[in-house]
Amino acid sequence: MTTTLDGAVRGPAAPVLAGGPLPADRWPARPDGRPHPGPAPVADRPGGAWAPYSPCGPECLPAAADLPRASRLRTGLRTAGLLGLLLGVAALAPLLPLVGRRARARWLRRVFRGVLLAAGVRLRATGAATVQQGAALVVANHLSWIDVLVLGAVQPVRMLAKREVRDWPVIGAIAARTGALFVDRAGLRTLPATIADVAAALRAGDTVGVFPEGTTWCGAASGPFRRAPFQAAIDAGAPVRPVAITLRLPGGRATTTGAFVGDQTLWDSLHRVLRLPALVCELTVLPDIVAVGADRRALAAAAQRAVASATGVVPAGQPAPVRPAPRVAA
Repeated sequence: MTTTLDGAVRGPAAPVLAGGPLPADRWPARPDGRPHPGPAPVADRPGGAWAPYSPCGPECLPAAADLPRASRLRTGLRTAGLLGLLLGVAALAPLLPLVGRRARARWLRRVFRGVLLAAGVRLRATGAATVQQGAALVVANHLSWIDVLVLGAVQPVRMLAKREVRDWPVIGAIAARTGALFVDRAGLRTLPATIADVAAALRAGDTVGVFPEGTTWCGAASGPFRRAPFQAAIDAGAPVRPVAITLRLPGGRATTTGAFVGDQTLWDSLHRVLRLPALVCELTVLPDIVAVGADRRALAAAAQRAVASATGVVPAGQPAPVRPAPRVAA
C-alpha cells in the first residue's frame, strides 16, 4: 500500500484494530526490566484530570553506560554545527515573510533536515512519497523534540506547541516566525480559542500538526489521544492524518534514548542524542481519516488505533477501544 500526503490511498486502507491490547514486542522493556507502570489514578496526577500527564521519567531511559557512544570529537563537532545552524536560522527567520509561500516551505524543510543531520538523527519516512500542500490535521504520538523536526522535514506544517516553547532561547523565536500556534496546556479557558485558531488555519489551507497525548511519553508506552484538537478538523471539514513515530538505534532496535521525558531539560535530552553514534527516526504517514460527519471521540479513537497499528503500542493499561471507525479518505 502506498499512501500519499494529499490524502489519496493506493491499495487497501491501513488496518483499524478493534478490541484488546496490541502486541508490544517491537518495544524493549524499561531499562530496569520492570513493566511500564502506566498512568496513575486521576486523583494522584499533578494538575488533575485536564493537565497534561505522563508517568514517564528517568527510569524509562537506558543508562548512558549501556549505550553506544560517539567520540568526544564527533560530539563536539555536532554540537558546534547544530548551534551554528540554529543561530543562522534565527538570523534569517525575520526575512521569511518577505518570500513566497512555496519558497518558504522549501527553505523550512531544508532547515529541519539540516538540524536532524547536525544532531545525528536519520529520518526514514514511509507513506510520504508525494508531498503536497493542503489542509489536514496531522496527529502523531509524541516522544521528543525530534518529532517536530521530522514532521517539518516531510511537509510544511504549522505546529500547535505549548506556550512555554515561545520563551525558549532561539527555538522559540524560530517557532513563532514559522507560524506555530501556541496553547496554554493547563488553561481550560483558552482552549475554545485555541481550537478556533487551529480551525481557522485549516480553513486557510494550512497543514496543522498536533500531539494529542498532550505531552511526551517514552515510547515503551503511550498516552490516550485527547479529543479536543479533533474538533478543529470537524469544524473546518479537514481530514485527519495520523502519523506514527518510532525511535531506533542503527541496528534496528527500538529505544527510549531519544525521549524527552520527566524532569529532563532540553539540553539533557539533546546531549543524550548528540552522544550517540546515530539515532534513526521512523515516520509513517497513514491514510487520512474523513472528519466530516464524525464526532471527535470517534476521530481520536480511530487516529490512535491507526498510530498504534504502526508502533505496536497502545495507551498504557488500556485496551484498544471497540467502536466503528470514521471512513478512510479515498
